[in-house]
Amino acid sequence: MAMWGGGGAGGWSHSGTSMGPGAFRRGMDGWNDDELGKVFDANVVGRLWPYLKPFKLRTIMALAGVIGFAFCSFMQPLVIGLATNHILNAIRASDPAVRAAELSDLNRLGLIFVGLAAGSWAFQFLQLSSTGYIGHRILLRLRQEMFDHLQKLSLSFYDRHEVGRVMSRVTSDVTSMQELLTSGMLTVLADFVGLGIVIVVLLTKDVQLALVTFAVVPLLVLTMAIWQARARAAFIRVRQAIAVVNSTINEDVSGVRAIQSMSREDANARRFSKINYSNLDANVRAGRLSAAVLPMVEVLVALATALVVVVGGMRVANGTLAVRTLVAFALYVQRFFDPVRDLVLQYTQFQRAMAGGQRIIEVLDTKPEISDAPDAIDMPELAGRVDFEDVSFRYLENTPVLQGITLHVEPGETIAFVGQTGAGKSTMTALIGRLYEASSGTLKIDGVDIKHIKRSSLAAQMGVVLQDPYLFSGTVRENIRYGRLEATDAEVEEAARVVGAEEFIRNLENGFDTELHERGQNLSVGQRQLISFARAILARPRILILDEATANVDTQTEKVIQEALRTILRGRTSFVIAHRLSTIRDASRVVVLERGRIAEAGTHEELLAKGAQYANLYKMTFAQMTERRGRERSAAGDGQREHRPRTAGTAAPAGIELDAREEPDPRVAR
Repeated sequence: MAMWGGGGAGGWSHSGTSMGPGAFRRGMDGWNDDELGKVFDANVVGRLWPYLKPFKLRTIMALAGVIGFAFCSFMQPLVIGLATNHILNAIRASDPAVRAAELSDLNRLGLIFVGLAAGSWAFQFLQLSSTGYIGHRILLRLRQEMFDHLQKLSLSFYDRHEVGRVMSRVTSDVTSMQELLTSGMLTVLADFVGLGIVIVVLLTKDVQLALVTFAVVPLLVLTMAIWQARARAAFIRVRQAIAVVNSTINEDVSGVRAIQSMSREDANARRFSKINYSNLDANVRAGRLSAAVLPMVEVLVALATALVVVVGGMRVANGTLAVRTLVAFALYVQRFFDPVRDLVLQYTQFQRAMAGGQRIIEVLDTKPEISDAPDAIDMPELAGRVDFEDVSFRYLENTPVLQGITLHVEPGETIAFVGQTGAGKSTMTALIGRLYEASSGTLKIDGVDIKHIKRSSLAAQMGVVLQDPYLFSGTVRENIRYGRLEATDAEVEEAARVVGAEEFIRNLENGFDTELHERGQNLSVGQRQLISFARAILARPRILILDEATANVDTQTEKVIQEALRTILRGRTSFVIAHRLSTIRDASRVVVLERGRIAEAGTHEELLAKGAQYANLYKMTFAQMTERRGRERSAAGDGQREHRPRTAGTAAPAGIELDAREEPDPRVAR
């Protein structure tokens, strides 16, 4: 069954919890979710750049907003410096006319300052609204492209990759890109524009004092280099630690029934506590580094300000520097380090976003292993002939699953596959649905090589009912209609009636319009299976696959399904994987698989008369049934005989199960 639903997600269940080296190592599928990316990845930016083409005008508006905001914001200290100069001149002036002129100029500067503040608001609004518009629409397109692409990838892709990690690509990584596109990228651009304005203004005003201001830059670069090296390792550790926490929670919540049945609550709580404390430790260490960097920057800001005040104050005292220039420089020191603070805060966000972008590209660049050939055709209504011609298949190199399978199935036949676990039964049905490609040999449908049939054309004429039925969010009616959306309500209800599901559906709170919980958990296993049968039948398949479809239902429900199957299978080519004899003996032919090869094939009676492997499987099952019935009779000595209907999971190792109501064939009983 794993090959139908994708490989099981191993999660972190096999990783250590000591949080030592290698404790966070993920599955060996070539994906590395736990590393932070580069601060700037040209490949990611280059791949995302075409997404901006539909938004040229908005992009220009965003850039105008960035430049305008930087200009208005970084010109304010210059206006304050000029205002300071006019204030001092007004104080020193003895002539009232001169004083009035200075105060008038001061008023104009006040209006200019207010205008710059209003301009800053307007340009920032233009920047943020434009980037928000662009960013969210790019993300809409990215998510849609990723979802569409994931739907087309072959099952072998999901065998190799954990579902949770695939989901992380569509959620967490796209969210990281959202932060970058909607705020981070243009914020950093604004910081660089502002930094350029400050440098130009300082050098224009006074080169000597500008060089004094820049004197602390080497110390800043050295500080940031040391911090980044430590921060990178710390942030990676945080990312890894929370991944272990989330995976452990997911694993334990999903497996809560097994945990409670084996009284593992306390042991798992201790295990999770250890993992949780390791996560706390990782976050505390990263928090200390984050808390340390901004105070270090502030110390450098204070040092630069002190140098400017001391050197500039001496020059003001000597008459070689105007007071307005000193005031402007003191304010610009703060402005000079504002972008530095922002860049520190944006550092990790950029790494996350670039890493997320790289993983998004990795998904979009993954090619489906099974795709339509250029000359693939749309098949008309299938007759249902299926031919395996020397077909072999392997999931892994040097590990064959099927070997040299040759089998010819006529339209309308029902073929029952029997064999031990791992014999290749589900793989046979997966190849018919072209969920996997045969490694060698040819598989034909109605005489046409399956590789030359469009997958959509084939899937539209096939129905599959699995051992574990999968129901989706929505109503009962919507789930039955899932494979044929144009079906009428009358057709939906008729399909339910044919499989024996109509009665219990009518008794639900809202009948066919009853909302189902996640995966249909408000229904019993048998009820979910009946809905799954109705869904398959409504799609009007010409080829029907039942992959242990009655294994998880009780005897009564199985009886209802068996009665429905006589109607369902009529006129359709069907492939049935089953353990219960009631399903097998009605088949046109029984195919016994052993280690990926066909050991024998024939009708139920023919194979029993042959007395080979199938008969031995049957005999082993009968012996187990006889022993069980003997135990039941012994336990009924007080007249209170306990009746226990056979349920899923009690099938004999041989692979054939006798229902309680079935009698063994006398030829085997002897």
